[in-house]
Amino acid sequence: MTPLSVNLRSLATANPPLYVTQEEAFAHYDRLFDLTQGERDLYQRLLLDSAIRGRYVGMDSPDEAAQTDQDRLVERFLKFARSTAADAVRGALRQAGLAADDIGGIAVNSCTGYLCPGLTSYIAEDVGLPTHMMICDLVGMGCGGALPNLEVAAGMLLRRPEKPVLSVAVEICTATLFMGEDPALVVSNSIFGDGASAAVLETASKAATDTPKACILDFESGLFPAFRSHLHYRTEAHRLRNVLGIRVPVIGAKTARNVAERLLTRHGLTFRDIAHWAVHPGGTAVLDRVEHTLELPPETLRQSRAVFEQYGNMSSPSVMFVLDRILTHECPKQGELGLMLAFGAGFSTFAALLRF
Repeated sequence: MTPLSVNLRSLATANPPLYVTQEEAFAHYDRLFDLTQGERDLYQRLLLDSAIRGRYVGMDSPDEAAQTDQDRLVERFLKFARSTAADAVRGALRQAGLAADDIGGIAVNSCTGYLCPGLTSYIAEDVGLPTHMMICDLVGMGCGGALPNLEVAAGMLLRRPEKPVLSVAVEICTATLFMGEDPALVVSNSIFGDGASAAVLETASKAATDTPKACILDFESGLFPAFRSHLHYRTEAHRLRNVLGIRVPVIGAKTARNVAERLLTRHGLTFRDIAHWAVHPGGTAVLDRVEHTLELPPETLRQSRAVFEQYGNMSSPSVMFVLDRILTHECPKQGELGLMLAFGAGFSTFAALLRF
């Protein structure tokens, strides 16, 4: 089939300024909250014996972790989502050698705070993007949201190919911190961090004189509502509460294989044809299960593991952080293929096929 021929011209990532090690996180939780002995023991085990070194958090001070007023939480989401996303956009524009006025559209996804108007309005104002560009705000897609965002941005670009388009994923997961004895809450509070990514897309015919980072060939997605209860947000005490089921690694790997096989089969490819894998770093158990279910060679997901170690799970931008590491550390050869895989609330799973 005919590929999309949409080029990834640049990719930049950003995080809020405050970095908290796992040891510091345990000390803050122990100080700020009246933990039961069971909670304390589990936090101690998860945080002090962790694959994660630390996480960036959208807070001015760790004491803000104790904030439970939803109005204040939305304010914090807006403050750090717009500043972190704007930093990523500026980085992507700088890499591409573009000015803000050169952009013809922007798609932004986030699931960790609700705004109306969406973040497109704030990012455009902060960066100085054109008022006459195409815009789209995507919500409710969870950790998988960056890939359908790329697909939406590619669609914008194919409709109006004259100017590049921005694809921005940003999450302030710590604005949804929810304390409780449920072990799933303890796990969530121990692994999630905050960050943003921004990619500049352009049509192949409009490519710059320098070689683009990759060409996006195709997308695939899958919706599995039978597993909806295993991964979603619900509203409790007027706040967002993350629901993270123990079967998520198994479900994520199973649905990832389903979606990846459909995408590759359409192009006459198999897993063996993929040289570089960018898989959402949802956790060590998730990555272990994906590697096993897809029968991938050891070390295939090393960049996903590296992102999880350095940042934790930042939800939707995480897979873009992995792609950035692949571009930087694996230096793909021209013509090699890459596959991006991410899954999120719903249960939904997404894939994107790349040629470097």
